[in-house]
Amino acid sequence: MLQDWENREEEKQMMLREKQAELLVTTGDSPSDEVVERAKLLAAELGVLYAPRRGISVAKLIAAHRVRQALVLVQGGVRLIGPEQSPMIFHPSMGFIRAKRVLKGEVDPMLTAARLAPGDTVLDCTAGLGTDSLLFSIGTGSSGQVTAVESSFPVYALIKDGMRHYRSGNAAVDRAFSDIDVRYGHHLDYLRSLPNRSVDIIYFDPMFRDPLLDSSAIGPLRGLANPDALNEESIAYAKRVARKTIVLKEKRGSGEFARLGFRVEQRGTTKTVYGVIDIDSGI
Repeated sequence: MLQDWENREEEKQMMLREKQAELLVTTGDSPSDEVVERAKLLAAELGVLYAPRRGISVAKLIAAHRVRQALVLVQGGVRLIGPEQSPMIFHPSMGFIRAKRVLKGEVDPMLTAARLAPGDTVLDCTAGLGTDSLLFSIGTGSSGQVTAVESSFPVYALIKDGMRHYRSGNAAVDRAFSDIDVRYGHHLDYLRSLPNRSVDIIYFDPMFRDPLLDSSAIGPLRGLANPDALNEESIAYAKRVARKTIVLKEKRGSGEFARLGFRVEQRGTTKTVYGVIDIDSGI
């Protein structure tokens, strides 16, 4: 028992050191007291360094503290900056347009494929920049819950603060973002921790296994996201945990649907389609 505890503590310390080497939190130039306090609290929550700007460039802060990226907080926004990547700004991009359509009562193919209903619980296993989580959060409403799991620590940090503080000009969208529970880790570890039949809908979008190269909005994410294909173990655990549906987003014609046992929901001539495993119908 003592050996197990020591091993767990050693793993925790190793993870903490990895986080601290990955990222620091700072602010824009001439930040307000509110932004400074927000940055300090976020750094403490993430377990990483808060570095005040004091007229120092972000590039020099990164070099001085020997980290890979800096999370830069500004009023109403956040960006992730690294020396070898384009700045990544938290923004829902096309997700904002889709969200406004859903709020008007229009149909969204992803929500239709998932058979989402108000009050559902949803687990987004591949959060990315949170676009799909936003749609699920709007669809399930305040009576439901969306959990978004992200395996890249810098991306997790970006969306954790972004979802809390991004202001779109649409109160319903902002509220839906703030309602999302963002978790850091690999989706398989999270699935293993959940009880049987504890989530209505489980969603996978392994977008960087075979990305759509013309999707410029997520370009800066490519170097940070997990490129691995889904494995059968993830689907097996998802089948144990899900109550209603498991949904997979892939490129049209992908062999992943057949490999992993998904029924394909065809729609028009779009480049992406959704595969579904129905749990509650036994299909």
